[in-house]
Amino acid sequence: MGQSLSEPKTEKKTEKFENVQFSVGSSSMQGWRLEMEDAHSVELGFAQDPESAYFAVFDGHGGAKFAQLCGSRLSHYLETDSAFRSGDYSTALSNSFLSIDKDLQEEQELQTELGGTTAIVVLVRDNMIYCANAGDSRAVACVAGRVKELSFDHKPYNQGEQARIFRAGGWVEFNRVNGNLALSRAIADFNFKRNPDLPQAEQIVTANPEVIAVDVTPDHEFIVLACDGQLKG
Repeated sequence: MGQSLSEPKTEKKTEKFENVQFSVGSSSMQGWRLEMEDAHSVELGFAQDPESAYFAVFDGHGGAKFAQLCGSRLSHYLETDSAFRSGDYSTALSNSFLSIDKDLQEEQELQTELGGTTAIVVLVRDNMIYCANAGDSRAVACVAGRVKELSFDHKPYNQGEQARIFRAGGWVEFNRVNGNLALSRAIADFNFKRNPDLPQAEQIVTANPEVIAVDVTPDHEFIVLACDGQLKG
């Protein structure tokens, strides 16, 4: 973690997606990192549920592996979850984060991987916006010209996060989990999820997302999902 190039790679990959309801743009740049560690995903309708729209950003750390895997797999976990099929979208989002985290931890070829990824997901369905967040990527909506936060950073120094870290046997040093990780929720980072006596949601670092649901109104103009740093300052 933290290694960088002597000069940033500034070439941007930009894409556009559209249907009758949504116009979506995405852009990514490697920057100073040794490799592109971030990923994103756009689904303007699922195969079994064309009314849903899914948008996600994954900010990897310690390598690109887990961001890429989440970018290609997480939407499938969501749309096939039983809670999704019954219309309980908040629960389905939570289930999908925890399920992919569990399955990745059990994959034999990933046993030596030390990195992880944030995950910020927005699902739009039935005139509702559901935002699920694990980590410090962000989602904001523009509502009548004003910024409305759809997520909040999960940092080790936050009181609630720190309490869970301590209960699970971890500590916070230099505002980092065990002096190492600068966020307190993430997919993967399995070195912090080794306590067999605790459920997933109570590990030192957890993939359990915080889910916020809001009504779509005529004042909603657009939503931005971005990696750490893009919406700060």
